[in-house]
Amino acid sequence: MLNDTRSHGLWEKTAPPAPATPALDDNVSADIVIVGGGYTGLSAALHLAEAGVNVRLLEATEIGFGGAGRNVGLINAGMWVMPDDFPKHLGQHYGERALDLLGNGPYLVRELIEKHGIACELEKNGTLHLAVGPEGVKELEERARQWQKRGAPVTLLDAAETERRVGTRAYAGSLLDMRAGTLQPLAYARGLAHAAVKAGAKLHTGSAVTETTQAGGKKIVRTAAGEVKADWIIVATDAYSHGPWAQVRREQVHLPYFNLATTPLSDNRRRSVLAGREGCWDTKEILSSFRMDQAGRLVFGSVGALRGTGLSVHKNWARRSLKRLFPQLGDVEFEAEWYGKIGMTDDALPRFHKFGQNVIGFSGYNGRGISPGTTFGRVLAQHILGQIAEADLPLPLTEVKEPGFRPIKEAYYEAGAQVAHFAGERF
Repeated sequence: MLNDTRSHGLWEKTAPPAPATPALDDNVSADIVIVGGGYTGLSAALHLAEAGVNVRLLEATEIGFGGAGRNVGLINAGMWVMPDDFPKHLGQHYGERALDLLGNGPYLVRELIEKHGIACELEKNGTLHLAVGPEGVKELEERARQWQKRGAPVTLLDAAETERRVGTRAYAGSLLDMRAGTLQPLAYARGLAHAAVKAGAKLHTGSAVTETTQAGGKKIVRTAAGEVKADWIIVATDAYSHGPWAQVRREQVHLPYFNLATTPLSDNRRRSVLAGREGCWDTKEILSSFRMDQAGRLVFGSVGALRGTGLSVHKNWARRSLKRLFPQLGDVEFEAEWYGKIGMTDDALPRFHKFGQNVIGFSGYNGRGISPGTTFGRVLAQHILGQIAEADLPLPLTEVKEPGFRPIKEAYYEAGAQVAHFAGERF
């Protein structure tokens, strides 16, 4: 997008086209205006339009331009934090409710894909959280215990079974989560956009919001060439927020994350790695993730930005890592490379904010945007439709709070990933 092959990489090359979404160039009215064309905004637009609501969505760039079009494509259940930490951080009232909602979030993603016939390479064979060493096994044992007591379909696998499924002896075990899976993330976002348009929503790209005001009880959302008058505003801009809701971006520490995609593997090599097409990530602090796309490309990623010296450092590290993990593949060629930003909150949990009367939004997905974004988009629609009271939402209302030393932390994460990857995997 924007003539940058490193913004969306493989996903832009292989996703079906988005629907026609002209820029807003007129003054119009709607019941609800949604700002942001990622999973949250698109899910909200779809569910509201299906309920007969007049909804307009404004996206500054293109559908899926932010994290929705750049991520690995893992449909994870829950968040990074341990299940028991939800009530510890959110209180019992919200904690278990949020955990149940997000734990079952992948099922909603599947439901929407199947209902609307979204072509996005959906795989439903689960994900594998991979244990690195004894400490990794202990972490996964505890995570399994906490999920299993809630009835979740997760299974702790030993090293031998992990090797059989993944194709490497590098891991001491894994946690299989059958709620989860993988998809082509940009294709999913564009599919939601098609479904929303079909349901009656009006979507506008190239329509950055420049100002919001109020007149006669109506919210007025302005772009460079038009405006929308509405009763409600949904703020769905998350880590890529700017303009009137730049504080949502400032609330989060940006963690850069990159992905590299190999050329399609031969049938023999493909059968030796992730034959079941599970999505994977490991327990390292500077984690790695990998999964297979439908054409047999291995998509491999980690923390870091593919710019400046980071481009060669991270690509060379990835080659060394793949050679160690999967020596049977031999030398691999990368077909595509891209990176983006993960917005991290201080407790690794999402937020519910009010920015004024009838101006609301969820944000802070901490690298877990597919399922939470889809789920919270539906929740916002249900709340506005009067189906869920504010007291019954899955998260408490909080004020936007900027973390200390945010710019320093962001620079540290980018530089630290380079240092770790420059030294890592050398023989």
